[in-house]
Amino acid sequence: MTLQKLFLTFFGTGLAPKAPGTVGTLASLPLGVLILYTLGPSSLLMLTVAITIIGIFEVNKYEKATGIHDHQIIVIDETAGVWLTMVITWYSILSLPASWGPWLGLALSFASFRLFDIWKPSTIGWIDRNMKGGAGVMLDDILAGLAAGLLNALVLSSLGHIMI
Repeated sequence: MTLQKLFLTFFGTGLAPKAPGTVGTLASLPLGVLILYTLGPSSLLMLTVAITIIGIFEVNKYEKATGIHDHQIIVIDETAGVWLTMVITWYSILSLPASWGPWLGLALSFASFRLFDIWKPSTIGWIDRNMKGGAGVMLDDILAGLAAGLLNALVLSSLGHIMI
């Protein structure tokens, strides 16, 4: 497997025969958690920005070589989207009990990101349908990650107020 394919498929998870986007998202969670807890949310955010930018260029090269737009094996966009969700959610779990706040945040990050990534409401869907190349592939997931993170912040901050 080439380095480009390893990157675009997030270590081969995009090659899953069924639901590669979901598999790629699930595979991204443990590494995201490791980065959050060892290096902090700002490092995860910087890595998200980096893989988004690199992803745009690598997807462009892949699409030029294959002629296929947004091939299902490409899941690095899911990685970037769910990591952005995790960064935003991180700040909301701080008001919750330490025993279950991180687990709830992780579960919500996965579920809410997949919701917005599959549903593609509003601008997310417009980007998915109308933007071509690497920018279209990466940016709809970044926007889905942002929407999911904001939803999580709303839900978790409401939960935190109820518990006080």
